[in-house]
Amino acid sequence: MKLKKTILVLLCTLLSAPFFAKERFPDGTPVSDWFTKYEKVDIHELGTIYRITNHGVVNDSTLLQTEQIQSVIDKAYTNGGGVIYIPKGVYLSGALFFKQNTHLYLEKEAVLKGSDDISNFPMLPTRIEGRSIDYFAALVNADGLDGFTISGEGAINGNGLRYWKSFWLRREFNPQCTNLDEMRPRLVFISNSKNVHLTGVRLINSPFWTTHLYKSENVRLSDLTIFAPREPVKAPSSDAVDIDVCTNVHITHCNISVNDDAIALKGGKGPHADKDVNNGANRNIIIEDCTFGFCHGILTCGSESIHNRNIIVRRLQVDQAVRLLWLKMRPDTPQNYEHILIEDIRGNANSFLYVKPWTQFFDLQGEKEIPLSYSSNVTMRNITLECNTFFDVTASDQYILSDFLFENLVIKAVKPEITKDFIINFRLKNVRVNGQMLSQ
Repeated sequence: MKLKKTILVLLCTLLSAPFFAKERFPDGTPVSDWFTKYEKVDIHELGTIYRITNHGVVNDSTLLQTEQIQSVIDKAYTNGGGVIYIPKGVYLSGALFFKQNTHLYLEKEAVLKGSDDISNFPMLPTRIEGRSIDYFAALVNADGLDGFTISGEGAINGNGLRYWKSFWLRREFNPQCTNLDEMRPRLVFISNSKNVHLTGVRLINSPFWTTHLYKSENVRLSDLTIFAPREPVKAPSSDAVDIDVCTNVHITHCNISVNDDAIALKGGKGPHADKDVNNGANRNIIIEDCTFGFCHGILTCGSESIHNRNIIVRRLQVDQAVRLLWLKMRPDTPQNYEHILIEDIRGNANSFLYVKPWTQFFDLQGEKEIPLSYSSNVTMRNITLECNTFFDVTASDQYILSDFLFENLVIKAVKPEITKDFIINFRLKNVRVNGQMLSQ
């Protein structure tokens, strides 16, 4: 009897051990099984294969074939769905619109190349830079779909050079011009969708944002290469992934280098942004096991963002990033960035933590009071990083920072100074900067 009781106690102890414990987000809520239980995309399980060259599309990089490729998508949809198969070759296109049960597959050495003529991208109601307005469609568009996939070993090439040159010329002529003043399409726009998986392909040379996710849930990006250059011509506003009012987004095993933010959390802007039904929060985002090259920020909250909660960034290799964590505190927008965990990072960046007012194109829209913003419960731990500035933070009466934890850090910094008074309840545990242990 005593032996049975001992075995029962041991079993209960084992079952309650961390090995069996369900992983949790920073606020303590359980992480959904969706984040770990997934399979690779198998196009043979997605319906009929529609090889575009069998349906009137030819391998000619100079011939615009938007209508021909769209007709293949429409045919697949009419017949109950299937895979739009892009074979080896280069196929020039304007905006394409995928429909329920249609998917995109790019064979190795296949390139879907975007037109550099903006007239091939129709204006329509869409979402851009925290606003719901009429703007240009992306090269690949998926709206209101369940189960949409993009897969393969080929590339979606935005062909952005002409747009980039035009943008910088306009900026030289008018330094106050905004991103939207220069007409240019995004590469991929997925909206109002769920159970989406983008995997394997290369998303490169976008004229504008590369991958924009809006009001979608259960979106996974795996094994992608996302690239836009910073030289010889900078690709302006070429964010790798913009997450805009989404729940459950998983970014894993991706290689990212762009001339703007790598992962940017959006959601709305303006003094009444939190009252607009088109805006909202991002919740339950996990970015893990990725490699980052040059970018303005590995994780950036803003510049059009009102609420981000339960964000995990972990197990990254970072090289030449400008900032590891960037909290853009926009004075004309009420913001709340909370329960963020950054852990297990190796590499180098210009700034470890960057928090300052973001005043580009500041507009209170007639309001006299600046809305107060917040960031709280931010943990950065188990990080070894070389940087120029360790604590790149400015105090401001426009926002309140609280409950930050730096733990198990090994930092080499040109500017190692830190000001604990800028953050309420700022804790340091085992933080070593330039070989010196910082006081708790």
